[in-house]
Amino acid sequence: MKKTIRDVDLKNKVVLMRVDFNVPMKDGKITDVNRIVQALPTIKYALEQDAKVVLLSHLGRIKEESDKAQNTLAPVAKKLEELLGKSVKFVPETRGKAVEEAVKNMKSGEVVMLENTRFEDLDGKKESKNDPELGKYWASLGDVFVNDAFGTAHRAHASNVGIASNLDTAVAGFLMEKEIKFIGDAVDNPVRPFVAILGGAKVSDKISVIESLINKADKILICGAMAYTFYKALGYEVGESKCELDFVEFAKGLLDKANGRIVLPVDTVVTKEFAEDAESEVVPSDKIPADKMGLDIGPKTLELFANELKGAKTVVWNGPAGVFEFEKFAKGTNGICTILAGLKDAITIIGGGDSAAAAIKLGFEEKFTHISTGGGASLEYLEGKELPGIECLEDEECHCGHCHHDHK
Repeated sequence: MKKTIRDVDLKNKVVLMRVDFNVPMKDGKITDVNRIVQALPTIKYALEQDAKVVLLSHLGRIKEESDKAQNTLAPVAKKLEELLGKSVKFVPETRGKAVEEAVKNMKSGEVVMLENTRFEDLDGKKESKNDPELGKYWASLGDVFVNDAFGTAHRAHASNVGIASNLDTAVAGFLMEKEIKFIGDAVDNPVRPFVAILGGAKVSDKISVIESLINKADKILICGAMAYTFYKALGYEVGESKCELDFVEFAKGLLDKANGRIVLPVDTVVTKEFAEDAESEVVPSDKIPADKMGLDIGPKTLELFANELKGAKTVVWNGPAGVFEFEKFAKGTNGICTILAGLKDAITIIGGGDSAAAAIKLGFEEKFTHISTGGGASLEYLEGKELPGIECLEDEECHCGHCHHDHK
């Protein structure tokens, strides 16, 4: 495991905290505060320990000057102030005199938030490419680095790896600790039976995850548009459904390798057009009409999945079962949510992204053991990859007497 914020004396220290406030925005308003809420325990703990907290986060992508206006963190600072119940000083700069003065003048128990770290990307992708000068500069502002942004842990940026490599003390926040524990344990030593549910549009996005899980999971339930690539591998007609022809052979190989551990949908909801109110019908998986496309799994598949999940002790779910943005084609995703929410004595983990959004939208937040805040990061962690944003943090001391390594 990694050292956490609990392992460090924070009194009167300037704590540089990387948080993930990359929240969805519409017309300058935050539409989902989940990521801010998830960071509150770590921020509050640091403040209770009399630290001076300096927050860094990115928001959106910055490709040109005009992207700045809609991606400023100013409204996020305001929302954080509200949720935290104390003032947050927002500095609309990422470096320079205003930043240095603000940090220098801090008292213990105060919060300063810097502008979007990605504003640095306008000048040669300094943040995203982990520019050594930038990491060094940010590190020079503080005494301790706390990484609580699991959502960006799969990337080596100046605001995570860059700062950590320039400070003696770099530890995990509570959210990061939770992600490492739940997703790491689920993959490394799951309580069995261990079932993975993988959805979403593309097999190509999930190749390494499926390959890694074939050796670890007792069952892999496939849904979403990527099921059609597997149907094609079985020689089925997929009509106008989304299908990655380049990956049909690969899917065939996976099915052979899996020895019956990969479970595919047995029916599918098809329609002639990709539209919210399109007329639809349910057909067996091997009877998709040539002029129609599949947009969701059918009721028999939900029954099959419910059956496969009976008695499961660890379940990891990543990716929706259909086009859940359209109410009409959200039944599969909602159905999986409902099945998982009703499992007794099971560790249920949602691996970020669309499946997390669906669970939260349905009000099932409390019913899952853990909903990950990082889509891409949780996918790579599920693969068993080492993530740079976690690797750069200090390991707990190991007293096993046999090795020089941490025990994850």
